[in-house]
Amino acid sequence: MRLPAKLNPLRAVALAGALIILPNGARADDPPKRSGFDFYVLALSWSPTFCGSAKAAGNRDQCGDGKRYGLVVHGLWPQYERGYPEDCPSDQPRRVPDKLGRTLFDIMPSMGLIGHQWRKHGTCSGLAQAEYFALTRAAYERLRIPDSLRNAERQTNLDVDAIETQFTSANAGLSRQALAITCERGKLSEIRVCLTPQLTFRDCPEIDAQACSLPSVAVPPAR
Repeated sequence: MRLPAKLNPLRAVALAGALIILPNGARADDPPKRSGFDFYVLALSWSPTFCGSAKAAGNRDQCGDGKRYGLVVHGLWPQYERGYPEDCPSDQPRRVPDKLGRTLFDIMPSMGLIGHQWRKHGTCSGLAQAEYFALTRAAYERLRIPDSLRNAERQTNLDVDAIETQFTSANAGLSRQALAITCERGKLSEIRVCLTPQLTFRDCPEIDAQACSLPSVAVPPAR
């Protein structure tokens, strides 16, 4: 299958069931694996919680005036059944060009974040930069976000169990053992979802065990 020549390479993703077409025409059901890994974790960060923390100091791209992000992509992480690879040897550049990175700002709104995720995790995927970020976008678009986290315009408190139920109800094939809701200082921090290299949902006990132990979390509004 050939992709239209005018298609942006980071949007050169065809979703037909589990079929993903990467920018070079390769299928994501057989991606190269430089280091060898078992599955991916798609980590989505609740931006208002991050932006209210000391870690966000100086991050104007994501947290500056007028920015109103909700769930954003923290990263797509190659994983072993136990542990994960990081900072792998790669023949790809360490730096992500601005031209490439800024095409991701709708889902990953910071060049610092994009560059860090590429160096720490993307280099372990065996993919070229454009392929890795195209797969990251495909993973994000694979997941349906519940309305409660799409339209959070005022602070609410949600049961962790209810958040899991909303995600499993909205995503066929996603089990509670395939995701973890994490928290920080009593606030929603991340949604972590486990995916095969073909971007189908799969269980992941080690990730599931990282879930928030609180019965409920505060969900700060987009800001």
